[in-house]
Amino acid sequence: MVVSCIWLMFFFSLFGYSGVLELEGFHHVCRNGHQTAQYSNSGNQPYRTSYHFQPPNNWMNDPNGPMLRFGIYHLFYQYNPKAAVWSSNVIWGHSTSTDLVNWTPHDPAMYPSQQSDINGCWSGSVTILPGDHPVILYTGIDAENRQVQNLAAPKNFSDPFLREWVKFKHNPLLAPNSKNKINATCFRDPSTAWLGRDGNWRVIIGSQKKERGLAILFKSNDFFHWEEAEKPLCSAKDTGMWECPDFYPVLIESPLGIDTSSNGPDVRYVLKVSFFNILHDYYMIGTYNKDKDIFIPDNGQFNEDSSMRYDYGKFYASKTFFDNKNPLHRRILWGWVNESSSIIDDMKKGWSGVQAIPRSIWLDESGKQLVQWPIKEIEKLRGTQIELPYQVLSGGSVLEVSGLTAAQTL
Repeated sequence: MVVSCIWLMFFFSLFGYSGVLELEGFHHVCRNGHQTAQYSNSGNQPYRTSYHFQPPNNWMNDPNGPMLRFGIYHLFYQYNPKAAVWSSNVIWGHSTSTDLVNWTPHDPAMYPSQQSDINGCWSGSVTILPGDHPVILYTGIDAENRQVQNLAAPKNFSDPFLREWVKFKHNPLLAPNSKNKINATCFRDPSTAWLGRDGNWRVIIGSQKKERGLAILFKSNDFFHWEEAEKPLCSAKDTGMWECPDFYPVLIESPLGIDTSSNGPDVRYVLKVSFFNILHDYYMIGTYNKDKDIFIPDNGQFNEDSSMRYDYGKFYASKTFFDNKNPLHRRILWGWVNESSSIIDDMKKGWSGVQAIPRSIWLDESGKQLVQWPIKEIEKLRGTQIELPYQVLSGGSVLEVSGLTAAQTL
């Protein structure tokens, strides 16, 4: 990849040879007693899942910034450390795994601590910059309740678990103002950035202008200074707010995944958005015109009727990432499952929300839709296989299956 010399010089000025971020330009996300996550007493949890990711307790929603680095998977997520209900003053929970099945919770990666996020650290994404340097672009709710975009980076890049993060001192990087006329309450969820052929980074952020949904495109040559493109990457009338946009390439004749910055003649592109008006995730396959920086859906306009859904259950705010841990590279899909329990029930059980089982995702042979399948690692959670002899069952008959242990008890 071609990276400008200006960008390299500027970025290396922030990273010492030891791999520890110099804090002069960043705000340390310190922790103390009242800021460390406190878990509600959940007691007996008969409905707690065994296969799905969830934090030890309390509320969880959007998956944020999933990534693989140094053989360790990271999953950040929107988290309320104080209760099993949503709060606008959410933080970034953080867990790690070596197999996407068994997870270790860590202290929160970020919580409100700057004027640019004092009312909440909302959703965002991780981008891994040259040198295996991950950074987070995320939406903060500032002191004026505007949705603004902020930057954070690990305090110590040599820590494989990335347990401490620091925020850029000069946040926010992007904010609504009278010049750009961006809706201050509809400007959130930056995507993973990708590097263009011109050496500039690109990122999209969900928005809404009247009833038109937008994936606003921004460009940068250093990841700190961003300029809005002349046109959004994509937009569609009467679709409302576009949350959690996800834009990535897929190979035409292979189930293998590729890096978000990959391009070539054997690649198509996927744009996924979460329609806030109806709380479902929709995607379209199409062409990315790199000269004009626009996405052109195969089926025409991006709307509920012409696009496709990842899932027809409760599945929202989904996010993919590129996994190159094994020779068979893949793209993995996470999605938030918001259950149907009442607030009272959630408070009684002490938790709310799970992540759907992670799935590999690729382009179907027809080129018209995506294919997804639970990742193979999930199979290690299976118990002993039970085989039953062939028999004919009449209506209303009961067949006892022995030798099994239930994942949930009532």
